[in-house]
Amino acid sequence: MLPASGTPPTDMAPSPHPDPHISRLAAKKRPAVRYAIAFLAVFCALLVVIAAWDAWSARRARLADTVASTSNVALALAAQGESTIRVVDTVLAGLVERIDHDGLDRIDLARLERHLRDTVAEVKELHGLFVYGADGSWIATSLERRMQHNNSDRAYFHYHRTHKDRKVHVGLPVRSRSSGVWILPVSRRLDNPDGSFAGVVLGTIRVDYFSELYERFDTGRSGTIVLLHDSGVLIYRHPFNPLQVGNDVTKGPIMEMYRRHGPVGSAMMRSYFDKVERQYSYRHLDGFPLIVSTAQSKQDILAPWWQSTLTLGAVIVVVLVLLVGFGSRLVRQIMIRDRLEEELTSARAALQEDNRELARMADHDGMTGIANRRRFEEALAQERSRAMRTAQPLSLVMLDVDFFKKFNDTYGHVAGDDCLRRVATAIGDSLARPSDLAARYGGEEFVVLLPATHARGAQRVAERIREAVMAAAIPHAGNPAGIVTISAGVSSMRFTPGEDADPTLLVERADALLYRAKQAGRNQVCGEAEAQPAHASSAGS
Repeated sequence: MLPASGTPPTDMAPSPHPDPHISRLAAKKRPAVRYAIAFLAVFCALLVVIAAWDAWSARRARLADTVASTSNVALALAAQGESTIRVVDTVLAGLVERIDHDGLDRIDLARLERHLRDTVAEVKELHGLFVYGADGSWIATSLERRMQHNNSDRAYFHYHRTHKDRKVHVGLPVRSRSSGVWILPVSRRLDNPDGSFAGVVLGTIRVDYFSELYERFDTGRSGTIVLLHDSGVLIYRHPFNPLQVGNDVTKGPIMEMYRRHGPVGSAMMRSYFDKVERQYSYRHLDGFPLIVSTAQSKQDILAPWWQSTLTLGAVIVVVLVLLVGFGSRLVRQIMIRDRLEEELTSARAALQEDNRELARMADHDGMTGIANRRRFEEALAQERSRAMRTAQPLSLVMLDVDFFKKFNDTYGHVAGDDCLRRVATAIGDSLARPSDLAARYGGEEFVVLLPATHARGAQRVAERIREAVMAAAIPHAGNPAGIVTISAGVSSMRFTPGEDADPTLLVERADALLYRAKQAGRNQVCGEAEAQPAHASSAGS
C-alpha cells in the first residue's frame, strides 16, 4: 500500500503537438469518413429491416393460411363424422319403426337377426346391431351366436330408461362385451304401445373406423385429428392409440377453446398429451354431442417459412458482406492517416503503461506484492521531511516471522514463500490509512511506516498485525504455538526543523526493540516506552 505522496511519476514524455497543417487536412477528411460509414450503416440497416419485415409478414401469412386450411379440414371432418352417425341413425330409425309395427312380442326373431346381420354386412360404418329388452337382456343381435349378457348397466341404457324422448343418443366410448374392442354406441329408445319403456336398439361403430376415415387427411409429421364427446371424453386421436380412448381431456386445448369460443374456433395451443405446440381448429357436429378437431404442429407449419427465411438471410448476408467490402475499399485511403495516428497514440500509451509497470516492479516486492526495501527507503526519507514540516511524530514497526528457518526446513521453500505472502496480506489488511506503508525489508522481515502516528497508536497497529497473523492460523510445527507468529519492535520519533537527524535511526531503534521482543519469548510487540514487552505469549522461546 503506497502513500499517495510517494507514488512515483509515470509520465515519461510530454504529449507531442500535431502540425497545424496536418490538423486542417485531417479535419477535412474525417467528416467524409464518417459520412461514408454512416451511409453504409444506414443502407445495410435498412436492408436488414426490410428483409426482417418481409420475413415476419411471410410468417404471419403462413400462420393465417394454416388457420384457414385447418378450419376447412375441420369442416370436412365434421361433415364425415355427421354422415357416419346419420347412416347408423337411419338404420336404427328403420329398425325402431319395424319393431314398433310388429311388436317385440310378435316379431320373428330369427328373421330379425338375419336382417341385422345383413345390414351390418352392407353398412361399413356399423360394427354391430343389438336389440335389448326393458330389463337389459339381449333380444336380438347381429352376432352369429347370441351371448348371455345383460346391458342394463350401460350408460346409454340408463339414459333411455330415464328419458322419454326417442331421439338418437350418442354415448361415451366403451369396450364391446362381445368383441372387446372400443366402440362408440349410437342408440334409440323402444316404447310399448302405452308409452312405457320397452328397451333399446343399439348400433355400434368401431372407434378404429375413424382411423380409416380420418387418416386420409394429411396433417403433417406431427399433426393430429381428435374426436371428442361433449363431456370431454376422448373418442379418437390420430395417430390412433387404444390406450388413449376414454381419457378425460376436459382440461385439454380443444375443450378449453370450446368453452371459450363456442361451436367453431381456432387457436395456437399446446397439446394435452405430448405438449407439442399446434395450430388447432375444431368444429362441433350439428345435432350430435361430438367435437372434431384437426391440428398441425407449429414446427411443421413454419418449416417451409424457415427454409425460405434462412435462404433469404444467407443472400442478405452475402449482399452485406459485398457492401461492407466495397465500402471499406472506398474509405480505406481516407482512413490511412487517421489509422497511423491511432497506432502511434496506441504505441505511446502502451509505452507509458510499460513504464508505469516497470516503475511498479521497481517499487514492489515480486513475491509478496507489497512495497520493497527501495520503496521503503524512499518513503522514509519523504515522510521524515513531512514530519519535520508538520512537527508530527513518525513511527515505524519492524516485525519478523518467528522460527522461519524451521518453517522452511519443515515445509520447504515453496511453502515458505506462501507463508510470507499470507503474512504480507495480514499486514496490509491491518492498515487503515492510505498513507501507511507496508514493505518487505528482507527475508522474513517486514516494516510498516506510520506517518503522523504516536508511539501508543503505532503499538496498537503492531498488536493488530500480530493478532491478524495469528488469526490466519498458518500451521507451524516448529513454533511452540503450533502456528506462524511474529515478533515486532515499535519505534517513534519527532524530527525538529533544522535538525539533521538520520531517519535510519528510527529503523535501528525498531530493530533493537524487535530483538528485545524475540529475546523475551517471541510472538509479542515491544515498544520504546516499556521496560518490559507489552505482550508475551504463553509459549516459550
